[in-house]
Amino acid sequence: MPIGRVTQVVDCREAMGMGKGGGIAQRGTISECRYPDVIVVGMSPGRRHVTKPVCDITSGLRQQGVEYSISTLVLNAGSGVPPDAPKIGGAVLGAYFGLTQKEIAQIEKHKVAILHHGNVRSHVVHKVRFILQACDVKAVVVSQSPVDYEDLAKEGVKTSVVMPPQDKIRTKGTVMSIVSGVTRGQTPTREKMAEVISSVMKIVKKKQSLE
Repeated sequence: MPIGRVTQVVDCREAMGMGKGGGIAQRGTISECRYPDVIVVGMSPGRRHVTKPVCDITSGLRQQGVEYSISTLVLNAGSGVPPDAPKIGGAVLGAYFGLTQKEIAQIEKHKVAILHHGNVRSHVVHKVRFILQACDVKAVVVSQSPVDYEDLAKEGVKTSVVMPPQDKIRTKGTVMSIVSGVTRGQTPTREKMAEVISSVMKIVKKKQSLE
């Protein structure tokens, strides 16, 4: 049993960050750990898409003694909505949300994916659906706006609570838990971090027991 301080080596990112002190990771970067257990997937950084909660969640999991390897992935095209999402009020301004084959492979290596997609409810739902269509992984959804399992199931997303009709299922991956009320650009509260940690530990322990 360790006594006193425990040293952890953290590989923050594979490329230099942006902004003052290099505090924000660039798009298209991933910090990989030795054993692929948990990956935190964040939006591309920008004026409206703040990636701050992603780093807080990653460091918070480590600080709480979660004994799993945790990677962080900042998507190359993490802004906007997927090209197949319904267009409300005309054309979509800006870039479309998307995944590269490399990003899909990186996500699928892990046991759990924590998906953080901001504050627009419809965007969160369609981004989660798009990722889990491509990636066969158990997911924890983290958002600022309230999202429920029925919202996801209506778009064909498999969840641990509500399943779409068999002929309407559109995803390979499954949403196991949802943590709403995590404000973008701010450090998550202890209560929200506890929800994320509890959700992650349940999924990883269950998968380990089945292996």
